[in-house]
Amino acid sequence: MKKLILIAILVAVGWQGYAKYQGQHLALASAQGLAEYSRPRSPTAETIPSQLFKCDGRTYCSQMTSCQEATFFLQYCPGVKMDGNNDGIPCEKQWCK
Repeated sequence: MKKLILIAILVAVGWQGYAKYQGQHLALASAQGLAEYSRPRSPTAETIPSQLFKCDGRTYCSQMTSCQEATFFLQYCPGVKMDGNNDGIPCEKQWCK
């Protein structure tokens, strides 16, 4: 019985430590993410709030709904195919004229 109580206490302490670590890790990641948004990667890019868009697997201009969305995807999402001439401006024929 004593072993069972000891194991339960160890699990509870471990769980609390993990929750604290996750909270600190998420706060740090949020702070770093906000710093990235305050520094656009190209001179034509606008600062885009992360609440508007998220990387969801779309890769082509035909899947976008605006220049702002395409710019977000080009800057922050891996594997997109929206800048054929590699000038930092996505979807020039459809959205970012």
